[in-house]
Amino acid sequence: MIEKLVHINRVSKTVKGGKRFGFAALVVVGDGKGRAGFGHGKAREVPEAISKATAAAKKAMVRVPLKDGRTLHHDGNGHFGAGRVTVRSAPQGTGIIAGGPMRAIFESLGVADVVTKSVGTSNPYNMIRATFEALGDQTSPKAVAQRRGKKIADLLGRGHGATQQTAEAEAAAVVE
Repeated sequence: MIEKLVHINRVSKTVKGGKRFGFAALVVVGDGKGRAGFGHGKAREVPEAISKATAAAKKAMVRVPLKDGRTLHHDGNGHFGAGRVTVRSAPQGTGIIAGGPMRAIFESLGVADVVTKSVGTSNPYNMIRATFEALGDQTSPKAVAQRRGKKIADLLGRGHGATQQTAEAEAAAVVE
């Protein structure tokens, strides 16, 4: 399990005798094979806040279908609050082109090649939620073919001028 600490924030609660300080932690976890989640935890001490956030992240893990186990199947957009993100699949060898919180998500997810762009707020909470929204829209060709009652070869073979055999070979190479 890959755990990435994205952000720690010192928070305060005003009580009768003054201010009580605590810490809020934002953590991203993933298995490196297409599952990731994020969690938020608050406590009086940093290690306790991190452990609470990690536990919350493990409970909230989602599966994202990956193409060849290294990139996304298609481009996607997500937004949360004022944060807007665009995620794009990339050819092999590109690497993870992403900033801050988004990089943590893709590293824990097991994505090796992706290009991202964030516009608007740089608030890590909103960026992570927007990124997970974009990843939630990802569908594999297998799922699309099943939903439409077609073969994967029919979906991938058209528009390329490909023969039936190459389309079926490509379809066989697609793994969810």
